[in-house]
Amino acid sequence: MITPKRLVFDGSKRAEEINLANIGKDTATYNISFVQFKMDDKGVFTPISDDDTTQRFANKNLRFFPRTVTLAPNEAQSVKVQLIKANELQAGEYRSHLFFKNVLTTSALGEDKTGTKDSGISVSLKPVFGISIATIIRVGATNVEGSLSDIKFSNGSVAADPLINFTINRSGNISLYGDVQVNYVSADNNTTQVGIMKGLAVYTPNAFRNVQLPLKKIDGVEYNKGRLIITYTDPAAKNEVIARSEINL
Repeated sequence: MITPKRLVFDGSKRAEEINLANIGKDTATYNISFVQFKMDDKGVFTPISDDDTTQRFANKNLRFFPRTVTLAPNEAQSVKVQLIKANELQAGEYRSHLFFKNVLTTSALGEDKTGTKDSGISVSLKPVFGISIATIIRVGATNVEGSLSDIKFSNGSVAADPLINFTINRSGNISLYGDVQVNYVSADNNTTQVGIMKGLAVYTPNAFRNVQLPLKKIDGVEYNKGRLIITYTDPAAKNEVIARSEINL
């Protein structure tokens, strides 16, 4: 478990801390490194190299320690991340991702096969888990605006939940990040929350992100009448509204 889920250096701080906790039943070791990702128009991340020129990376201006952490069950430790040489950066946003990778404890090949009469070949596959968090530097004058467009509703079926599709549009020199809430408003103006999705980002340089959000089936909510209100808010700014739109059913 890692908190917080993202780091943003926007000029007010030069150092941040990440709390890494082992909530498993075994002692675990984690290697920490920087990786680079680009996001497509559906929010899917793809790994890219440091040589990619379509984005500006933050890792050259950040340092962190320790680089390896070993934790017993229910033990936690802080990892410090420090901003350096920010005065050398041009105005705008820089992003890399801190990657926490679980290191498997393995024995030497064949060590557990001593004395066996089995001449066959066996393969053992073990998953290696990891999690990454966006680490962002913002320098100088920054601006961003968001809007919602292309809103489409699908009523679903007996086996499938209703859906709402929409596009989050971004303009400016930094990313958007926020939570989406969908409210159903009946003909007599009763409001019911029917959908929520937290932590939706539109990272630079992308201009938009297409979103599909399943809606709840709730007694009293009739999706063949009334309206849906979609609100995109910024949790870091006391849930200030970034964009809002609605659709009549």
